[in-house]
This record gives sequence, structure tokens and C-alpha cells, in this order.
Amino acid sequence: MDALMAALVAALLLHATDRTPWLIAGLAPRYRHSGMVLAGAVAALMVVNMLAALGGAAIALRLTPNARALFLALALGAAGLGCFGALKPPERLAGWRTGPLLTPFIGMLTLGFGSAQFVAMAIALRAGTPVFAAIGATIGGAVIAGAAIALGEPGVAPLRRRTVRLPVGMLLVLAALVAALSALRLI
Repeated sequence: MDALMAALVAALLLHATDRTPWLIAGLAPRYRHSGMVLAGAVAALMVVNMLAALGGAAIALRLTPNARALFLALALGAAGLGCFGALKPPERLAGWRTGPLLTPFIGMLTLGFGSAQFVAMAIALRAGTPVFAAIGATIGGAVIAGAAIALGEPGVAPLRRRTVRLPVGMLLVLAALVAALSALRLI
């Protein structure tokens, strides 16, 4: 259950400050079927988070507990450092005629395995419960996608600013430092 909450909080922070809401907020008004757009996005999140969690579970068998904790520190640190850079806009998928369900599904898959999935993988690896990590990461991403649909493009635009991304990055880097020091048995 710890993996579920950790993955949910991490996904909320990471998806809110990445390209996910930007893509979903741009697709929802174009199709006027917000429920279908959200369903496509959530389906893609389920696929990538389950693959990430299963990958974490497979790697966990080969690592010691300290190495697992260090892997989590690496994932959190990479996600935190990613918040310090500028975001490129996602592909607008303007010419696509795949409909309100398939377009967000494919669009979310093109965003690929980002920092949220890397952290979900590390949480699954550390906690040993890949299903809970995948569920938590999917719920967190789904909440952000739903909020992006509700807020629209003007509402999600502030999430791309440095004033939002920098504190999230600093929080993740701090969590990475604590996890690394704990893994090295220094605290």
C-alpha cells in the first residue's frame, strides 16, 4: 500500500509539470468528447505504468535492498533535474483522424516512458509491489489528465512555468538525496 501512495504522489507532481496536461488540454476541445479523450489517456497511462512496474519487479530480483534504494534515489534525482529544464511542446497531432479515443492513447504513448514512469518503476522495484505502484501512478496521471481537460489550455499553461517546475524539482532532488543517503546507510 505504501507503493500505491508513493507512486500516486510522484505521478501527481511529475505529470502536472510535464507535457501530459499540455497534450490533453489541447486535444479535449478539438474532439468535444472529453470522456473519450480522458479514457484514451488513462488507457495509455495504464499500459506504460504497468510495463514500468513489471520492469521494476523483474530488475528487483537481481538487486540488493541497498541497490534498490539507490535506484529509487537515481529515479527521483533524474526526475527532479528534469524539472529544471525547459519543456518542448508536445506534438499537436493536428492531422490525425483517429478519433477521440485513439488519438490521446497514441499521443500519450508518444510521450513515452518519462520521468513519472521511471519513478513508478523504481517504486515498484523498491517496494516489491508492482501492481500497487502501477495503480498509484495511473491514478495520479489520470487525475492530472482530468484536471487538464477541466482547466483547458489556459488553465494548464502556468504549470509549465519555472515558478512551478523549480520547487517540484527541488523537492524531488531533496527526496533523492535522502533516499541516497539512506541507501548508503549514512542516515
